[in-house]
Amino acid sequence: MFTFCRLSTLIALRQAVTNHGRRSLYRNSNLLREVNKNSASLIQVKLLSTEASPKEDDYHNIIKNTEKAIGESTKHEFQAETRMLLDIVARSLYSDKEVFIRELISNASDALEKFRYMKVSGEEKAAKLKEDDRPLEIHISTDKHSRTLTIQDTGIGMTKEELVSNLGVIAKSGSKAFLEELKSQQSGGDNNIIGQFGVGFYSSFMVADKVEVYSRAVGEKQGYKWTSDGTGTYEIQPAEGVQFGTKIVLHLKMDCREFADEDTIKNVINKYSNFVGSPLYLNGKKANIVQPLWLADPKSVTVQQHNDFYRFISGSYDVPRYTLHYKTDVPLSIRALLYFPEGKPGLFEMSRETESGVALYTKKILIKSRADNILPKWLRFVKGVVDSEDIPLNLSRELLQNSTLIKKLRDVLTSRVVKFLQDQLKKNQQEYEKFYQDYGLFVKEGIVTNYNQAEKEEAAHLLLFESSRLESGKKITLNDYMSRATENRTIFYLAAPSRTLAESSPYYESLKNKEQEVLFCYEPYDELVLMQLQQFKGYKLVSVEKDMRDDKAANDLSNLGEDSLKRSEINDLSAWIKGKLSGKVASVNATTRLENHPCVITLFANSMVAAGLVEDPRVLLTSMNDLLVKALDKH
Repeated sequence: MFTFCRLSTLIALRQAVTNHGRRSLYRNSNLLREVNKNSASLIQVKLLSTEASPKEDDYHNIIKNTEKAIGESTKHEFQAETRMLLDIVARSLYSDKEVFIRELISNASDALEKFRYMKVSGEEKAAKLKEDDRPLEIHISTDKHSRTLTIQDTGIGMTKEELVSNLGVIAKSGSKAFLEELKSQQSGGDNNIIGQFGVGFYSSFMVADKVEVYSRAVGEKQGYKWTSDGTGTYEIQPAEGVQFGTKIVLHLKMDCREFADEDTIKNVINKYSNFVGSPLYLNGKKANIVQPLWLADPKSVTVQQHNDFYRFISGSYDVPRYTLHYKTDVPLSIRALLYFPEGKPGLFEMSRETESGVALYTKKILIKSRADNILPKWLRFVKGVVDSEDIPLNLSRELLQNSTLIKKLRDVLTSRVVKFLQDQLKKNQQEYEKFYQDYGLFVKEGIVTNYNQAEKEEAAHLLLFESSRLESGKKITLNDYMSRATENRTIFYLAAPSRTLAESSPYYESLKNKEQEVLFCYEPYDELVLMQLQQFKGYKLVSVEKDMRDDKAANDLSNLGEDSLKRSEINDLSAWIKGKLSGKVASVNATTRLENHPCVITLFANSMVAAGLVEDPRVLLTSMNDLLVKALDKH
C-alpha cells in the first residue's frame, strides 16, 4: 500500500528505518499521519507488514456516546466471595496491571465467538441472529482528557440477568457455562473460547476507580447499564441508545492514567492480543495487522513472511537460519513456529541469566512472552511461538499449573527440536556445522549443567567430533560412531589440542594398533562434556587415558620377552625414577601398551595440559623422553 506524504516525513521515516530496522515502522506509524497536506514534494512510502497494511483513510470506529441511562436503577451487593476476589485481583492476582487489557480483549473475543457460533446453529435465536449481519469487531478508544479507556465489541451481549450472573458472582463464567452447555448438546464442542469472563473482567479494578458496562443482548430491544466502583456494590439500570454487544468504560485511577494513552495501549495489544481472531481497532485504526503464522499452512507461508514475523516476535534484525513449523494433536495439542537465528550469539545471549526466546500462547492469546519452562535452558537461543489449548492455567492465566502436562509439553518440544536439527545435519552437514560452530556451546552446556541423564543424551545427539577413522576436518556424531562400534559397547575419546598431537599421543598408540576408532576432542571443555555424559544409548564413554590406567592386562609383566628388562630391574628403575621425581609423581609403573613411546604421564603434567596452562605439551613429552634415555643409559 502506498501513501503520499511530505519530504520531511519521508526523511524521518528513512532515519527511523536506518536506526532501528523495519520494525520501527510499526512504532513510528504516527509519522504517516501527515498525509494529503499541501506540499511541493510528494513521495511514495511503502508500509511494511506481514499482510496488507491499513490505509490512512480506513478510519472505522463504532464507539459513540449514544448511551443514556433511563428509568430506575437497582442496587445489588456483590457476593461475599466476590468482594474478596475483587480485593485479591486489585492487589495481587496479576503481576502486571497492563494484563487487564488482554483480559478485556479476550472477553470481547469470547462474545464474538459465541455470536458466530449461535448464528450458524439451529437454536431458537438463530433466526434473529441471522437477520443481524453486522461485522464482528472489537474497538478500543482512549481519552486522555477524560482519563478513560473504552472497549466495545459487536458480540452476543448480555441481558439484565446475565449482567448479574456474569459480573456479580465469583468466577461465574459466561464462557465456561456456554462451553458446558455446548458439550451437553454435542460431543467435542468448540473450545475456541478463551478465559473466564467474571475473573478477567474484575482485573479492570486494578486500574479503574469506576467501571461502566453497557450491554444489549442479541434479539433484545432493551439495553442496560452496569456500574460499580469495585468496593462492595453495583447498580443496574435500563439504558437507551445501547448498541448490540457490550461496551465497557473504565474511569482510570490517577496513577494509572498512562492507560489513556494510545501508544501505551497499542504496545500492550502488540504484546498480548495482536493475534485475536477478529478485527481489533484502536481509535479507529486497525491494530492487529500481523497474522498468527503458526496457525497457517506451512506450505502457504513465504520466506519473506517468516523473516518479517521472526523480526516481529524476536525484536531481532537478522533473518532465521532455520525455521521449524510444527503442529500435532497427540499427545498434546501444539502449534509451534520456532526460529534458529542466523547471527552469532552475543555475550549477553551466552549468559544463563538470559530469558527464553519463546512466547507461550493459548488460542492466540499471549500467556507468557518469555516461557522458560517449555524448553530447556540450553535452547534459550531459539525464538518463536508455542500455542497449546491444553496448557493448564491458574485463575489469572499467568502461571502454569499441572507440572506433569508442562513436563510433557517440554519433552515433546525438546525432542522435536533435536530431531529437526538432526534432519538439518543430514540434509546439509556443511550448513549444520556452521550452526554448530556458533551454537554448539549451548548444546554442551545442556549436558554439563543437567542432572537428568535422559535430557543429557537428548542434547548429545547434536554433538560433533573428528574421528580417527576419517581424515582431518570430517566430523561425526555419536550415532555415527555407534553404527561402526563392534565390541564392548564403548565409545573412546581423546582430548588433545590438535589432530597432529592426538595422532602422536602415547595414549592413542595401542588403540591405533588395534584399529579402534577414537573421537578427538580439541576444545578444553569437550572432555568435560563427555565425562559428564558418561554414557549414550547404553554405550560407555571412556577416555583413552582412563582406559590405559584401568588396563590390568597391560600391567601384567609375567611374560615380557627375552629382550626385556628383568622384573627386578623394572622395579629398581621405577623406584629410581619415582625418587628423582619426588613430590611430582605419585607412582611409576610399567606397561605393555607402549611401543613407540618410552613413557607416558597421567598425573600433574597432563592436568596442566588439560587445563590449558601449557602452550606446547610436546615440550613435556620431549623432556620425559630425554630423562628416560639417560636413566636407561645409566642402567
